[in-house]
Amino acid sequence: MMAPRPDSATQKPTLTILLANPRGFCAGVDRAIKVVELAIEKYGAPVYVRHEIVHNRYVVESLEAKGAIFVDELDAVPDDVPVVFSAHGVPKSVPQEARRRSMIYVDATCPLVSKVHREVEYHFSAGRHILMIGHAGHPEVIGTMGQVEDGAMTLIETVEDAENLHPADPDNLAFATQTTLSVDDTADIVATLQRRFPNIAGPKKEDICYATTNRQDAVKAIAADADRVIVIGAPNSSNSRRLVEVSEKAGCRAILIQRAADLDWDWLSGARTIGITAGASAPEILVTELIDALKTRYDARVELRMTAEEDVIFKVPPILRDVA
Repeated sequence: MMAPRPDSATQKPTLTILLANPRGFCAGVDRAIKVVELAIEKYGAPVYVRHEIVHNRYVVESLEAKGAIFVDELDAVPDDVPVVFSAHGVPKSVPQEARRRSMIYVDATCPLVSKVHREVEYHFSAGRHILMIGHAGHPEVIGTMGQVEDGAMTLIETVEDAENLHPADPDNLAFATQTTLSVDDTADIVATLQRRFPNIAGPKKEDICYATTNRQDAVKAIAADADRVIVIGAPNSSNSRRLVEVSEKAGCRAILIQRAADLDWDWLSGARTIGITAGASAPEILVTELIDALKTRYDARVELRMTAEEDVIFKVPPILRDVA
C-alpha cells in the first residue's frame, strides 16, 4: 500500500524517525570543501579540481557554481590556473607532473589518507610487499597504490582473496587498508591474513578512519530498532554504500538515495519506524530535505540517537593559510 499523498482525506500515518548521530560530513570532507572555496578566494575563478573533491553531486554542483571546474586528469587543466587534488589522494605521479608543468597545486588529500600513504612508503622502504585491502578502482586505492612502484602492492578485496594469496616471501609482508571500508568485513580479512602470515606487519593504529567507524556504529544502533534505514549519499561513495551493507547485516532493510526526490515511497510501505543517516560526504541540508519530505506524508516524530561525539578539525594546507 502506497503512503498517502499530502492531499489525502485520510489522516497521516504516524512515523518515528531515528536520526543517527554521528552522520554526514567528516573533518576530511569539511577540509576538502574549504580548500576549494579558499583556492577560489585566493586565486579567483576558475580553479580546477582533479576528480570530484568528494563523492557527492550536491557538493560538486555547489562548488561549480562558485567557480570550480572538475576534470578527470591534469591534461585537461591549462598551465596557468591552479588545480586542487581531491580528498581521496592521488598517485605520486600526479604532483610530479604538476611540478614538471610548474603548476600551482593544492593537495586536499584527507590527512587520514595521507597517514596510510606514509605507512605504505615506510613498508616499501623496509623491503616488504604490501597488501592493500580495498576496492578496485576506487580513487583512494589508486592513490595509495600509486605511492610506490608498480608491483610493490597487491590488492585484496575479500576474505577469499586473502585465502588464495601465495606471495613470493610470506614472511616479509605488510598490509594497509582503504579508510572507508566496512569495519567488520575488514576485520575478517585482516584476521585471515594474520592467521596465514603470522609475521605480517600492520598499521600501529587501524587505517579505517574514525568517521567511518563512528557512522557504522551509529547505523547499527538505529538499525536495531527500525523497520527501514535510509542512507543519504552518492552511489560512488564507498563509506555511504558501506552504511547500507552494515544496516542490512544488522537485519534491517536499507536503501541508498542521493536526495529526497529519489525516494521510492512504496519502499516505505508498512514501516512505522525508520532510521536516517548520511555518508561522510553528504551535507546536512540533504538530511533536512528528506525529513521535510517525510513530514508531508507522515505525522513524523524525530528521535536523535547519538553513539559518539566528534570534535576533529583538520587545518587547511599551508599554501591557503593566508586566506583561511
